[in-house]
Amino acid sequence: QVQLVDSGGGLVQPGGSLRLSCAASGFTLDYYAIGWFRQAPGKEREGVSCISSRDITTYYADSVKGRFTISRDNAKNTVYLQMNSLKPEDTAVYYCAAGRAVGQYDSWGQGTQVTVSS
Repeated sequence: QVQLVDSGGGLVQPGGSLRLSCAASGFTLDYYAIGWFRQAPGKEREGVSCISSRDITTYYADSVKGRFTISRDNAKNTVYLQMNSLKPEDTAVYYCAAGRAVGQYDSWGQGTQVTVSS
């Protein structure tokens, strides 16, 4: 079965950094669009970043632009989300998702908790 495993979350102080990973099995991630989403308590799920197949285009939500970077390591079949200058409002469960095109995701990771607090 196709599986996505996201990991790398944790507790970090404001201004700190975390790197989330999304490891795939059952398919080759390079041929899929990958999105990162987050959901905070009491809020709707929101898109954070995405990358098209073969890294042709990337997208970042305005709230994270300049602080987060999405990248892909084809050798490891893994997509990363580097998060710098973290803010308390970044606190959420983060999910990666894969699909044949941006916005058409049908495989999801289990989620990893990111907490930004002093």
